Amino acid sequence: MSRKWSSPKFPDSYVGKNSKDYEDSIWMERNQKKTTFSCIEYLYDENLNKLGKFDHLSKERSLILDMGCGTGFSSEILVSQGFRVVAIDILVDMIYKAREKKESYKEYDSISLVLADINFLPFRDEIYEVAISVSAFNFIIHNLHEMEEKRKRVSKTARNLFTILKPKGRIVIEFYPSNQRELEMFTSSFTKNGFNGFLIKKREIQQSGQTFLLLKKVGGSK
Repeated sequence: MSRKWSSPKFPDSYVGKNSKDYEDSIWMERNQKKTTFSCIEYLYDENLNKLGKFDHLSKERSLILDMGCGTGFSSEILVSQGFRVVAIDILVDMIYKAREKKESYKEYDSISLVLADINFLPFRDEIYEVAISVSAFNFIIHNLHEMEEKRKRVSKTARNLFTILKPKGRIVIEFYPSNQRELEMFTSSFTKNGFNGFLIKKREIQQSGQTFLLLKKVGGSK
């Protein structure tokens, strides 16, 4: 498949025939799985241990939230690494493809698929110790145009994530902010809502493009 996926348009690039193209893309599968391995590595980053009260994330694989799971590439890797996975996506076509895969392979029985919006997570308080999002988080503002609208939405989503994470819970978000202003908006929305963290970029000088946001819950109840 061509590299048209480097500039996807949400939701059009992921519905109908495009959902099959996504699932069949060797490049997409390789990229998503490689990125998921990076997210897992970053969950255990030594610098996250030092934020707030020093602690180590247990090596015992726990329940993990996969936000924006698509057709399940990221969830496949999480299961292969021993996690019990709750995978959510807002698009029916993506969840349908992931369900087909789950029904075909017994090793994916531990994946629970949920049709849900990252902005409105349907989970009880403090249920997850860890969460990741691969190439999906920037889409939570896809239908907004004014910066203040975007800021309010991201801030509300950060508060919701704070609520469902256990104390000292961790999130790794891999996403593609369009510019420095948008990057700062995402980062500050978390730091103002009970998280501490830092960025990792493939190229230090870049202001947009692939970015990993490593976060740890350090604040009190919201």
